Amino acid sequence: MTDFSLHFSPLIDLSFFSVLAVVSLLILTLSFFVSRRHMLWRTIAAAVFLFYLGGPSLYEEKRESVPDVAVIVADQSPSQSIGDRQAVTDAALDSLTQKLKDIDGIETRVVKAPVQNAADTRETLLFSAVEQAYGDIPESRRAGVILLTDGQVHDVPADVSPFGPVQTLLTGDKNEIDRQLQIIEAPAYGIAGQKVTARFKVIDTGPVANSSATLIVRKNGAEQDVVRVPVGTEQTLDLPIDHGGQNIFELEVAPIDGEITDINNRTALIVNGVRDRLKVLLVSGQPHPGGRTWRNLLTSDPAVDLVHFTILREPQKIDATPQSELSLIAFPFRELFEEKLYDFDLIIFDRYRQNYIMPEFYFNNISKYVSQGGALLIVSGPDFSGKNSIYNTDLNRVLPGRPLGGVVERAYKPGVTPTGLRHPVTENLTPGQAQGKWGNWLRYISTQSLSGDVVMEGPDHQPLLMLDRVGEGRVAQLASDQIWLWARGYDGGGPQGELLRRLAHWLMKEPELEENALRLTSEGNDLHITRRSLTDSAHEVTFTHPDGKQEKVTLTSSDNGALLEAHVAANAPGVYRVSDGEQQAVAMVGDLSAPEFTGMVTTEDKLKPVSDASGGAVKWIGHDKLPDIRLVSKGRRYAGLGWIGLRRNNDYVVTGVQSKPLIPVWPSLILLLAALLWPWRREGKI
Repeated sequence: MTDFSLHFSPLIDLSFFSVLAVVSLLILTLSFFVSRRHMLWRTIAAAVFLFYLGGPSLYEEKRESVPDVAVIVADQSPSQSIGDRQAVTDAALDSLTQKLKDIDGIETRVVKAPVQNAADTRETLLFSAVEQAYGDIPESRRAGVILLTDGQVHDVPADVSPFGPVQTLLTGDKNEIDRQLQIIEAPAYGIAGQKVTARFKVIDTGPVANSSATLIVRKNGAEQDVVRVPVGTEQTLDLPIDHGGQNIFELEVAPIDGEITDINNRTALIVNGVRDRLKVLLVSGQPHPGGRTWRNLLTSDPAVDLVHFTILREPQKIDATPQSELSLIAFPFRELFEEKLYDFDLIIFDRYRQNYIMPEFYFNNISKYVSQGGALLIVSGPDFSGKNSIYNTDLNRVLPGRPLGGVVERAYKPGVTPTGLRHPVTENLTPGQAQGKWGNWLRYISTQSLSGDVVMEGPDHQPLLMLDRVGEGRVAQLASDQIWLWARGYDGGGPQGELLRRLAHWLMKEPELEENALRLTSEGNDLHITRRSLTDSAHEVTFTHPDGKQEKVTLTSSDNGALLEAHVAANAPGVYRVSDGEQQAVAMVGDLSAPEFTGMVTTEDKLKPVSDASGGAVKWIGHDKLPDIRLVSKGRRYAGLGWIGLRRNNDYVVTGVQSKPLIPVWPSLILLLAALLWPWRREGKI
């Protein structure tokens, strides 16, 4: 293809050319007032002179047509997996691609968007994909965009004119209905023992007329409540926070007949429980160096309210001090062990012995307190092996170890047992410091382990620290009163601070220190199942997908030995659940309150305004014939009955340019001379 055009390249400097043009104009103007008879010939002569100085030349361009570029965007968002939308999309994509191949002058670019995994999908961003596809294409070559989607698009721009006509082909059906559970507000934290309030709404979309819905609330996998709630009205729900750590609530609304999907009918709320204040009762049987260790540990934690009593003078003690001069108070047994017993989260008996000032039934109360969810720590002194041992009370029903009647008075190094290496209380107790570097203790109370787990051992591998679960509560027993030596740095010291902190938190049921905790965490599209175990034996759990499908998963020992684990791929967003028969754990993949899940029905409302503004159209292809494709010149309507159009731009690139003088030199001189002589001759005859 060749094109010709006229160009000027002045033979003299442009400024001089401009001066000559102005002077010529002035002379012609003056001559107009002096003599008008031959004005035409003077003007022709001046024009020919200036035209020649302008350097007229003929440009010849060789042009090559370039194809226009059309972009087809196939929506790959999770909502496209509903019904047969994905099959319709795939079939339409193949058909459109083939039709465009048969049209000359069109280059097709196919984009599948959004390119995200199930865990990251929050919005459907199709026009961002169009911008990337058109990034290296000028507007003069853009033929238009064809969207294969359900209409749930979240990045629709106000102006789509740079893309050309936007044609929308909807892959779903008209009059779809859907119900969704929308969480408006949910707290991330709550005080253990209190309730938090969540706000939610049940929304029905489509031709439905339901006034109420059934809401099911589950806590930690167990059904908690079933209530009727109105549809379309914001509601509140009180959620009890029973313990510290994660409290997992599942909310599910019953589906309606004909609903396209129930994936947005349920969601999970994870509320981290935090303790307001921990109340600890510390009873020291007598003053001794270890008492300060416990007191310093507990008072250093601002979240702990400590009540500490030390028995300084027993009733049978006889001395010459008059009673009126004693500043001691009577031990408030009734207030502590009857009236306010259940107000305490942890009770510690440090070297306590029977002194016959505490009635027997109070020990029975403490046993019941433990069985009903309380925590008890016994730190044994020499009296634990004698006739005044508190093991000879009703506490023996909950203690994991019994005295053997002996006291070992020699140096020994405490150690961690094989079980203790896996238990969270003593696992990796001192990173970077070997057990053999720990300082010696100088006393051990001979004890036989009856129940629970032995996590530390004393001389000759005898049980030193025993942990046990009794009913709903927990008990720890330390068969020595020498841990204070570590606090003083004796013989190099040891990890007494970390050990006692973990021990107290395990007793008070902190989730991070559960020795058999089952957890399910999501890392992108990978779900990680872990279960702490004190043995290496494999463990089988039941894994439940969001659609209710279940499978058995075997957990095997991990590299560090303390965990059993397995990995499962998440193939869709939603709530996943794992159970071992005793515990359940829940994880949520994807944000079910994200825009992608708040609208699931096929709609033209979002894309029709921009399609109409660009000259395109919205067509439903779920069960209709795919429209034909035409190339349409600029400025015309790009859609009609049974067809959609793309813009024909007729763009080109210049492959070569040749310049030739419009009039050769000698003819130009002759013409210029004739233009000068003819007016002179005509005027000379006057």
